[in-house]
Parts: sequence; structure tokens; C-alpha cells
Amino acid sequence: MTYEKFLDAFNSSEEMRRKVYKKYNYYMRENSLKPYQVELLKLQEYLEKEDRKMIVLIEGRDASGKGGAIRRITRYMNEKHYRTVALGKPSDVQRSQWYFQRYVEQFPRGGEIVLFDRSWYNRAMVEPVFNFCTREQYEIFMKSVPSFEEELVNHGFFFIKIYFSVTKEEQHARFMERETNPLKQWKLSEIDLQMQERWDEFTSMKYQMLKRTHTAAAPWTVIRSDNKFKARLNAIKTILSAVPYHDRNDSLDFSVDQEIVHSGSREIEIMEADLRNQGKFIG
Repeated sequence: MTYEKFLDAFNSSEEMRRKVYKKYNYYMRENSLKPYQVELLKLQEYLEKEDRKMIVLIEGRDASGKGGAIRRITRYMNEKHYRTVALGKPSDVQRSQWYFQRYVEQFPRGGEIVLFDRSWYNRAMVEPVFNFCTREQYEIFMKSVPSFEEELVNHGFFFIKIYFSVTKEEQHARFMERETNPLKQWKLSEIDLQMQERWDEFTSMKYQMLKRTHTAAAPWTVIRSDNKFKARLNAIKTILSAVPYHDRNDSLDFSVDQEIVHSGSREIEIMEADLRNQGKFIG
């Protein structure tokens, strides 16, 4: 849309002006991501030349914006050198195997990035809340995952863990949109309908996950995701800042927004203060 067409819309109805302004604003936001998406291509080139491997975990509650962020991260990437992995329920055979095995099978080769849209951290939040694992299985996972991830780093993987944090009110609004929008109804599952009812349970599990798995070797980055555009931009910046790729565009601002991006340790402090002051969490 040209600027002239944008101005012409103000001669139309109020509803048309709102639609045009919304579309123009969307276009401007998407366009502002492109310089950083160019940097992601440079990052890919660096990994390929250096034969390095990269794993990015994107975690968060349902409707926190994980999928939209992954689409912006990968939109212009070289398809030969990245994969997005979103595993479904494990098979009977996979349930009999080492828990991490089906994820390890998806790990990147040299020169490749793999982004996990949910990961082994299903066992830290979703599985215990819905009784898809035993308490013993949960405890074994929580004790073993820090050393498992430290080994990944020690073996030369670039390893990033991002948690998208949406408020209860925004999650509810997004669920309502999924319910009424025929293009998004496929996203609404039976489990989604229980997410709001079990909000506090998920918050408690999130706190335990951060407390026990935010480590020096594999820290968490928590991004407030009520504003989808800001969350996507800051996720891209987080990834770019993790790799010393060549020919970085020094005219770009790679600093993250401190208002919405927190380290895992800072998020723990915020959650503990909220628990003390209000008796509830915001996650």
C-alpha cells in the first residue's frame, strides 16, 4: 500500500479508515523486521562456513505467540539449513525409550539451525499438569535436564532457551479470537479450553522450571509477549546476540527491550515478589 492510498482512505468511511490504518501499521511493523531478518541470513552463513550447530527452544503457554515468532525468524532463511520441529504425542515405542531420545533424533547437523516449537520441556509443564507423566518421571527429568543441556553446550552447540510469557487476560482474548475466527479455529484444542482454568497450576510449574533449569550453561530468556511485534523483534535480537557471526550491521540496535525481556533469574525474582505481595503469579 502506498502512502497516497493510505491518505485516500481518510475520505472513506470510519470503518474503512480503521481497516486501512490497521493494515498500514501491520505492514510497517513487518517491514521493520527485515533488517534483522537479513542478519539471520548472515548468521546462517556463519554456521554453514564454520560447520556449527544451533538449537533454539521456543516455549510458553498456549497462545503466547510461539508460532508467529518462529515464522518471522525463519521467513527468509535458507530452507536447506534450518528446520522447525513440533513433535506430537510420543508413540508407544517412544514412550519406552529414553525421554530425550526422540528430541535428540531431531538435532541439527553441522551448519544447521533447529527451532523446537515446544521441546523436552513439555515434561516440566504440560505433562505434570495433565497427569501425562508420573511424579517420579517429572523429578527424574528435572534433575537430569541441567546436565543434559550442559553437555550440549560443551559439545559446541549454540543453545538458546526462550520463554514467551503471556498474561491471563491476553491469552483469554486470543482464545476467543480462535473460537470465532474460522481461519484460526484449528488452533483451538480441548486442552486449550482448560488452560485458563488451570492458570495457577501452570504458573507454579513455570516457576519450578525456571528455578531448577535456569543455569549458567543454559540460561532462560523470558519475553513478555502480549505485544506480538515486540516479542518477535526481541526474540530475533536474542538469537542474533548469541552468535559471533561475521559482517554484523553495526547501524542496527541489537539491544533488547528491558521492559519486556528478562533473564530467567530476574523472572524468578519477579514471580517470588508477586507471590509474596499478592498471593498469585503473573506469567
